[in-house]
Amino acid sequence: DVEDSQGMQGPLAVQEYIQELIRSDPSNVKRIVEPPPDVDVNIWQYEHLRQFILELNLLVTQLKGICTTHSCPKMKATEDCLYLCATHKNAQECCAMDYMIHNLDQATSMLQNTKIFGSRYVRFLLSVLILSHRVSIPASSVKQLVPIVRRLYRLFSHTFYHHRELFEEFENEMFLCSRFTEYAIRFDMMPAKQFIIPKEALSLS
Repeated sequence: DVEDSQGMQGPLAVQEYIQELIRSDPSNVKRIVEPPPDVDVNIWQYEHLRQFILELNLLVTQLKGICTTHSCPKMKATEDCLYLCATHKNAQECCAMDYMIHNLDQATSMLQNTKIFGSRYVRFLLSVLILSHRVSIPASSVKQLVPIVRRLYRLFSHTFYHHRELFEEFENEMFLCSRFTEYAIRFDMMPAKQFIIPKEALSLS
């Protein structure tokens, strides 16, 4: 059974609580994504995105050798969707694997930027000093999560449309795309038209 969120302590407590929810039942994506009443919602969104990046790296590792410069020379989902890689000085075409790696690296770097999101350890110390868990991340910083979410969703859409067997195998075990989609809907990160993976392929409530 999952420990009550009120018992969370330490700078990594929210991350550890999210991981505990995932281990308990990865298919219950609605429960995993819904913020507990005693956790700041901005920190909840931020910590979830860090967790998504950890797990997306597992997906990309499985795609290596399957998704190559020959099989996927461009980052596409459906035939109508060609994605340029915005991690460069000027957005340019990359093969799908490079696009995924570039965007995961950029997202990791962004989320670890203490000038934008502060430090987990400083937040923990402040929460201890003022006896409150309501130490937050500025709303202006949380807005910077939105473009990260939209770009990372493309990793799922490419895998779904071009490597369906691997997508289904990974999703049946991890429910990662289902959880990511639930998260993006719950926190209004993407317009409805950008969700191009059919709901029937996911485990959504």
